[in-house]
Amino acid sequence: MIAWEPSREWTERTNVWRFMRRLGFRDREEFLCWSRDRPEEFWREMMREAGIQWFEPYRRVMDLSRGPQWAEWFIGGKLNVAWNCLDRHPDDAVACIWEGENGAVRTVTFGALRREAARVAGALRARGLHRGDRVALVMPMVPEVAGILYGCLKLGLVVVPIFAGFGSEAIAARLEDSGARAVFTADALERRGRMLPLKDKIPNAAPELVVVLRYKGTPVSWNEGRDVWWEDFLAGQDPECGSLAVDSEERAFILYTSGTTGRPKGAVHTHAGCLAQMTKEILLAFDHQPADRFFWLSDIGWMMGPWSLIGNHNFGGTVFLYDGAPDYPGPDRLWQIVERHGITTLGISPTAVRMLMREGAPERYAMRTLRLLGSTGEPWDEKSWRWYFERVGKRRCPVINISGGTEIVGCFLFPLPIQALKPCSLGAPAPGMATEVFDEDGRPVRGRKGYLVATRPAPSMTRGLWGDPKRYLGAYWSRWPGVWYHGDWASVDEDGHWFLHGRADETMNVAGRMVGPGEVESALMRHPEVAETAVVGAPDEVKGEAIVAFVVPRPGAHPEPQALCAHVAEVLGAAFRPREAHLVDALPKTQSGKVLRRLLRKEYLGEAAGDVS
Repeated sequence: MIAWEPSREWTERTNVWRFMRRLGFRDREEFLCWSRDRPEEFWREMMREAGIQWFEPYRRVMDLSRGPQWAEWFIGGKLNVAWNCLDRHPDDAVACIWEGENGAVRTVTFGALRREAARVAGALRARGLHRGDRVALVMPMVPEVAGILYGCLKLGLVVVPIFAGFGSEAIAARLEDSGARAVFTADALERRGRMLPLKDKIPNAAPELVVVLRYKGTPVSWNEGRDVWWEDFLAGQDPECGSLAVDSEERAFILYTSGTTGRPKGAVHTHAGCLAQMTKEILLAFDHQPADRFFWLSDIGWMMGPWSLIGNHNFGGTVFLYDGAPDYPGPDRLWQIVERHGITTLGISPTAVRMLMREGAPERYAMRTLRLLGSTGEPWDEKSWRWYFERVGKRRCPVINISGGTEIVGCFLFPLPIQALKPCSLGAPAPGMATEVFDEDGRPVRGRKGYLVATRPAPSMTRGLWGDPKRYLGAYWSRWPGVWYHGDWASVDEDGHWFLHGRADETMNVAGRMVGPGEVESALMRHPEVAETAVVGAPDEVKGEAIVAFVVPRPGAHPEPQALCAHVAEVLGAAFRPREAHLVDALPKTQSGKVLRRLLRKEYLGEAAGDVS
């Protein structure tokens, strides 16, 4: 059933419609097929449409001489993310608006941000850091992260964002793996009114330079000769510094993502790859307009933090940053932010929506400035999607549900804002992405679940895993020759709408019947007393594998576990009735809001949890 459909007037105002018309297309499907089948032409035109500026033009779009696994892009070109996203914009344009959990607000212009980035670059250069050195960020979501990010990229340094909520061992592991020479951090974080130490989680034996932002004024341990306060670090530095012309394949980021073994994987990304993918998504999927105020509830340590900044700042756009809990001091905090700051694009995860559904009352707020809603991180269930679309978006804002990952610093799937939307849909393959659904034999399938793959490379695909090329090839390129295996279940319905169904490696085989956890979880979410849920497979003597459910009840609700199991049987059939249902206070999640089912399964089976950072 179609939930949202664009008007002709809406369609003809969008960036993607203008782009299609310039290329001679009036039909969305024809445009998508062309972008997939003729990638060199598409990416050449996309970089032009996004206004990417080059210090030296590239000679060739793509080089596959080492195979699709090691594709190189925009051969011979020189550019810099910092030049495109910072240096070329008017000084008085607003780059960031920031709000802290305590209500403090700051506005940062491109001029102020450019001067701060220049001082960061000068100070790092004075400390002996050179092109290719790694610099880590273990920071709260404050405006300084943008100055640090662009200051590093100006010099050709490699930025290593690390989630500030990690424990000290997880931070140390990422610092050691990346070989970071410097780390930027702050004295503390504030969450739900509590001060949480941050600087003291940086290991004593780690980088030779630790720069500390005096954010909350809390006492910290100090390592003389290594640690330096932010203001002292920048003191005396020239507020002017140009951006180095770097090769298109120059490394810009190492972004860490979870591995199935528990050991983090460092995805390597380039200047040109980041600009190509991030700007495409902001321009075409989120229809960037000059007056937009873009807010994605995120952390700088998750891909969506750099993605939001780079994607919008390439166009001189304004990004809203929030450092705090989305429901503190009350459940309406997000809706108040939208109204107070005139947010036009709001992005949050389905998990955050399910949390806010418990008590949030967005109908109290008109939120008339909202134009688009965004989501990513995990599959939706229909009840939560409809709440977001109807109560937050007032049925007038399309939900641009995107999916890809840290490994491609962007998306394989997203709906264009010129197409009709079904609840929970991801629209179709993103322009320029040769995305398919394969069966077990590597053949395209429709109308049933299969494996999400990419049959051609794209500019933003990771250039390997940092220090571990063998693991990279095994994780993404080993299932079918020349095909990127993403590890998600996906399907395409009879009308051509694409859907995700969770991780394929979490699929349960119940008496010979395959079912993904997302399908069972969606059934549980239809129960009126369920706020959140996750299911796992457990060994069963009779069925081979049985379903075990973990359920967070709605406030004040006390559902009977066996009644929940019966509800699933009623929705999905008796074959998929969970063996057990356990009521819990919360589910273990990553910083991006993904539920860690492997930890639930290990806990249930009494196995060691391993790395829970």
